[in-house]
Amino acid sequence: MDHTGTSLILAAVGAALAMTLIVAVRYVLTSGLFAWLTERRMPGLHRRLSPQVRREIGWSLASSAIYGVPAGVLAWGWKERGWTRIYSDVADYPLWWLPLSFFLCLLLHDTWFYWTHRLMHRPAWFRAMHAVHHDSRPPTAWAAMSFHPLEAITGAVVVPVLVMVLPLHIGVVGLLLAVMTLMGVTNHMGWELFPRWLVHGPAGRWLITASHHQLHHDRYRTNYGLYFRLWDRLCGTDGGLGRFDGKAAGLP
Repeated sequence: MDHTGTSLILAAVGAALAMTLIVAVRYVLTSGLFAWLTERRMPGLHRRLSPQVRREIGWSLASSAIYGVPAGVLAWGWKERGWTRIYSDVADYPLWWLPLSFFLCLLLHDTWFYWTHRLMHRPAWFRAMHAVHHDSRPPTAWAAMSFHPLEAITGAVVVPVLVMVLPLHIGVVGLLLAVMTLMGVTNHMGWELFPRWLVHGPAGRWLITASHHQLHHDRYRTNYGLYFRLWDRLCGTDGGLGRFDGKAAGLP
């Protein structure tokens, strides 16, 4: 291998390692923030869960590498090789494509998540892959990326595929990652972040928040969606909203 080839490989490896670090730091900061907010809002809620939290952090940091390596390589390839369809000039596509592409990505991700998640609740798949995530009883903010490596792979492929198939503005990609992170953390922290009027209003009939996902962790065979209740409603797997420690979901 010539010097140029070696340099390219080293650059790609460096990008993969850097992105892994970024994903890990993002996880620690975001989950740490909401874990702190949980303790402030509901002191002692997870006081006896220290061993579980350590497991959640360990699995999540391992998942950071699984998410970070392909993302880092693609980020390098976007700049150096044009491997993705990410663009930075807003004028490259019509302005209406910005919001449309964002919601399209959410819908596609939600569809992929629903069906892979439902598959992982079949007994053999559950034991092999998904049991790690459900070992968190109850889940905490640290459980956002607490996945078996095989399950982490099913999540890690989503954004790389989207940016290779769809033309996406870099800002849309950033917003998508922010929403993925926020919902992944807040859906597991044991209390409802969003106000009652949203959770129990018309929007709440179609949007997933912690109240909806809590029921999944309580009953397992219901509420498989990620962002939207669409597939759960269409497929008859929507069980409604869960409760937190006997209290109705949603803030006053």
